[in-house]
Amino acid sequence: MAPLSRRNLLSSGAGLVTGHALLAHANAARPTLAADAAPLPPGLPGVDYRPVVTPDGAALEWQLVEGVKVFHLVAEPVTHEFVPGFAAECWGYNGRVHGPTIEAVEGERVRIYVTNKLGAPTTVHWHGVLLPNGMDGVGGLTQRAIRPGETFRYEFTLRQHGTFMYHSHHDEMTQMALGLMGMIVVHPRTPESAPPERDYVYMLSEWKVVPGTRRPDPNEMTDFNVLTLNARSFPGTEALVAQRGERVRIRIGNLSAMDHHPIHLHGYNFVETATDGGVIPASARRPETTVLVPVGTTRTIEFTADALGDWALHCHMTHHVMNQMGHGIPNTVGVEVGDLDERVRKLLPGYMTMGQQGMGEMAEMGMANPKNSIPMLGGRGPFDGITMGGMFTILKVRERLERAGDPGWYEHPAGEVATNASAEELTRDGITVEGTRPTTGGGGHAHGG
Repeated sequence: MAPLSRRNLLSSGAGLVTGHALLAHANAARPTLAADAAPLPPGLPGVDYRPVVTPDGAALEWQLVEGVKVFHLVAEPVTHEFVPGFAAECWGYNGRVHGPTIEAVEGERVRIYVTNKLGAPTTVHWHGVLLPNGMDGVGGLTQRAIRPGETFRYEFTLRQHGTFMYHSHHDEMTQMALGLMGMIVVHPRTPESAPPERDYVYMLSEWKVVPGTRRPDPNEMTDFNVLTLNARSFPGTEALVAQRGERVRIRIGNLSAMDHHPIHLHGYNFVETATDGGVIPASARRPETTVLVPVGTTRTIEFTADALGDWALHCHMTHHVMNQMGHGIPNTVGVEVGDLDERVRKLLPGYMTMGQQGMGEMAEMGMANPKNSIPMLGGRGPFDGITMGGMFTILKVRERLERAGDPGWYEHPAGEVATNASAEELTRDGITVEGTRPTTGGGGHAHGG
């Protein structure tokens, strides 16, 4: 043991101060309700909280029984559509992939029945929720697995608020890969501020579905080819909407098999306000335009909708904004094809060499696809094909929203769309472009209608 000295004492004191500071921060994010505290009265939507919106999803229904909020989850096979025309045989809850969002209020007692209509045993783990050990849902460790045809009861008091997840914790590799997961939102009993006007919930996940097949492959470890927001891929994702001046909160959970996802929002910066561990102290928040959502975590971001337009929201891992991408293909970028296609078609009618100028042309080609598959990328936009897929959607901010649902494409004010540069403009600004011929007038669309 080192001899006691003034320097050691000061160093020890500094460590104690630092430790206490860290503990204080940790405790600030811990639950506000003691483990043995009596449950509080049930919270009611529209009175005690503003319900969240799960794009392309739904909320789990509940009923009050003697002051307890009662839910019922049914694990069962589900035929799920990722994009119109492309579906797979999955496992889900209550006829949905992913399962419906469970919404509750801090301090209330919840009772959740889980019925197993699968052909295999299962359990449900309440990911991030602080509860009694025997309710944690780990097959073999904290409970016996729920056998086919059985219904189990989980019951606990919600001791904290925040954004959490639920998923199978029995044969996770198979059951989560087939879709057994969902989101949980617990609203604060005493909010620090008024709730945002828009409160969205997303679950990120990834799948391997070989073109022409109908069953996700749970054995895949690296080559995932269907990347989803709430189990949908672009162009099948529902847009987010907001009016100018509204506060927007986006809660994002990630139960992907292997990948973290940097979710990037165009046109805005935001602050990360919470994780599944609790609220982030105001002093620790900073402005960002991309939030990294690691596997097995949730992240919550907030901003004020003050920029009108149609803004992209997507994962910034480039292959995560493509659909059913295959890696075992040759690199043809820059290849001069010549008459190769014509010669090959004598043996393979319909053959077409692709990728010489990248994959963007796929959005416009309209080629026939293998059975039960979708193009690697592409959805129609107001100007051209949008050369994105997978984890991609659009935030649509308008001055006013006259009705519920998608407001259509944004109509840009005159002069606020990038267009072809005219010869006069290039000459005026001293720009010389060799090998091309500028147009004689500004081209392009006047607006996105």
